[in-house]
Amino acid sequence: MSRRVKRRRFVGLCGSAALTTVANPALLAAAAAEAGRVRFYEKSRLVDAQGEPIDEDRLEQGRSHIFHYPYASTPCFLLKLDRPAPGPIDLLTEDGTPYRWPGGVGSDRSVVAFAAICAHRMSHPARDVSFIDYRPEALHFVDRSGDARKEKGLIFCCSERSVYDPALGAKVLAGPARQPLAAIVLAIDPDTGALEAQGTIGGEMYDDFFERFGFRLAMEHAGGDIKRPTGETSTVIDIERYSKVLMRC
Repeated sequence: MSRRVKRRRFVGLCGSAALTTVANPALLAAAAAEAGRVRFYEKSRLVDAQGEPIDEDRLEQGRSHIFHYPYASTPCFLLKLDRPAPGPIDLLTEDGTPYRWPGGVGSDRSVVAFAAICAHRMSHPARDVSFIDYRPEALHFVDRSGDARKEKGLIFCCSERSVYDPALGAKVLAGPARQPLAAIVLAIDPDTGALEAQGTIGGEMYDDFFERFGFRLAMEHAGGDIKRPTGETSTVIDIERYSKVLMRC
């Protein structure tokens, strides 16, 4: 068994019960596992640059926030949407494996998180440039049925124009992406209100990501182990501060 597998506990349970809002992280994790196909990693508390916990009230609606999970070099989007994302949403990975996204967390279930790695060619927020971002404004695109649409609050990848809906578990609406973005399992600490990352749901691409971008990732992360688990905390930063250039399409 690989070291990577040893570091996590894989739970693959399919259920039909809808996930309701819960504040207890243990209950949320158990419910998420029952509802979908969850890979549990080491828990990471989301914090600001000073190490103070991030709760839903500190998130600005319509802005992209970046953190790293489950590895020190794998970027994620943390979003507070302009609408609830209650779930559950049934989705498929590229190989046809079904899973169930449990929905957002928070008082109105509008807080969501996803791997910020496009499911087509793995475009992602880098220090120099990001071709993928959350777009709160209304944008035009042609969906997979060939219909012209105008919607706001979507994740756009300008590399090949894949479009994902974060309120539907990052379901692919347009473009060549072959599966939704992998979702990050979030929970809320009942004592502090702090957001915590606990695992992933959906199609992971981390092995291919490390193989393709390993050299640059090591440079960006001071030559450290890019496969190192995130640890007890993960720092949240606005994407404008993380990437020098944000490409728009």
